[in-house]
Amino acid sequence: MSARRPPARSGPVRVGVLGTASIARRRLLPALAACPDTRLVAVASRALATAEDAAAPYGCRAVEGYEALLDRDDVDAVYVPLPAALHAPWVRAALTAGKHVLAEKPLSTDAATTRGLFALARGEGLVLSENVMFVHHARHTAVRRLVEDGTIGEVRAFHAAFTVPRPPDGDIRHSAGLGGGALGDMGVYPVRAALHLLGDGLRVAGAVLTAAPGSEVETSGAALLRTPEGASVHCAFGMGHSYRSLYEVWGERGQIRVEHAFAPPAAHVPVLRVERDGEAEDVVLTPDDQVANTVSAFAAAVRAGRSPDEAVTLRQAELLDAIRRTAGPPESGPDTPDTPDSPDSPDSPDSPDSPDKPGSQ
Repeated sequence: MSARRPPARSGPVRVGVLGTASIARRRLLPALAACPDTRLVAVASRALATAEDAAAPYGCRAVEGYEALLDRDDVDAVYVPLPAALHAPWVRAALTAGKHVLAEKPLSTDAATTRGLFALARGEGLVLSENVMFVHHARHTAVRRLVEDGTIGEVRAFHAAFTVPRPPDGDIRHSAGLGGGALGDMGVYPVRAALHLLGDGLRVAGAVLTAAPGSEVETSGAALLRTPEGASVHCAFGMGHSYRSLYEVWGERGQIRVEHAFAPPAAHVPVLRVERDGEAEDVVLTPDDQVANTVSAFAAAVRAGRSPDEAVTLRQAELLDAIRRTAGPPESGPDTPDTPDSPDSPDSPDSPDSPDKPGSQ
């Protein structure tokens, strides 16, 4: 298929969606429909009825088959919320078809593939972006500003955790063939938070991955990294735990703690716990919609014709690879009960669990 790059045009970026995953239905479809800089044109599924069900609330087209959506001339860009192992083939197909791409995290299952996808996007003059939404929330900019201004002194340590209860049997996160596992799905959050706040000079010093009995993927893990200045970075992640979503930055004079760090609803009121010289203060910030911000940022990138997060996305992929190499094969860990995602959690994991029957296309 030769590239059919959308011509430069005014007006909103016209977006199609490849798949009807839960994250697409819950978060991205509403945001794409509401954003003035995007227009939701079509939703594709392997089954037309599934596409029709997802498209109906927005009055957009339902398309049977992902290839059919990529063939549409009224689509400038696509959003890809498929299982991780299917990201690379469909991102590649979309770029080859001349479409800009916003793809769920992780962009691919290894750094070499991620590097190749960005090279293809550059060669086609197209934007490729990984959908890590929390970095578009204003509170992380506020934390970075406090750190850079020396509020807590020189950074000595960073601790972050993202853990969730065990997904139900049949969830794609349990499938090795579909790119599941705790590292790529949950581990990406603390690793990306460290990159976002401490820069791209991080190096892996140690790591462990654990698999629950009978699991074909890792179900938990931890990584120890370090900055070039010697600050330690501890990242914990897992599925089969109580729900945790937080990070702390420790400095020579104090610390900053952020709860509900990675996937808060738009109405959530962020509070930064800042301790300095023995005194504590709760800094209350304005609610922010990281999903809407992500969609707006993608539309702006398409208008500018550049992928602004290429370098950090690739560095993130390299660190995830290094964590896996350092840890080696997952060690056997304790069994985990069949507990559902906590219904009263202020935020919930953004995993692309597709209602379409997963498999090769």
